Amino acid sequence: MLSGRRLDLLDPSPFDIEIEDIAHGLARVARWNGQTVGEHAFSVAQHSVVVEEIAVHIKPDLDPKWRLAALLHDASEYVIGDMISPFKSALGVNYKAFEARLEHAIHVRFGLPAKTPQTIKTLIKKADRACAFFEATQLAGFGRSESLKLFGAPPAGYDLAIDPLPAAAAQARYVERYKVLAQAVGSIAPTDAWHTE
Repeated sequence: MLSGRRLDLLDPSPFDIEIEDIAHGLARVARWNGQTVGEHAFSVAQHSVVVEEIAVHIKPDLDPKWRLAALLHDASEYVIGDMISPFKSALGVNYKAFEARLEHAIHVRFGLPAKTPQTIKTLIKKADRACAFFEATQLAGFGRSESLKLFGAPPAGYDLAIDPLPAAAAQARYVERYKVLAQAVGSIAPTDAWHTE
């Protein structure tokens, strides 16, 4: 990693995971494998910030730790990339177990329970699908009816106009959102110096 950490993908340690590495990687991983309109790809970092926002729209009293879980829901992709769901399924159980080990290490690193409760997973998935609906219709060339069939309708009262950010801006937005949520959870103090090495 750019931080100097060496992450063992087969046995990931929470001690080798840094938010700066996650933000850097996710800001450079394109949703839809980059097959989108516009000057910039819609990054997984920007997508993750939107998913957290949608989760809070659906459940306004969402505990900050679960808001942080929503922000980190695709964090493993900073090292393994963004694969579409059908491909993940085709790879089978070994891939899912691999991804689960990495997610577990990420959660432990950032003070979250290693296993996310099913109700929270369901909420995050609903927010994820809502974001995918907007991405599909605005960036990836899908019609509204096709997107409704694939992803369902976005939550009532929520609308989104997507403007894909350059990688550096998406990275900065992700880190800033992490800082706000980590402070709310109590995993970093508001006075902690922030480093980018």
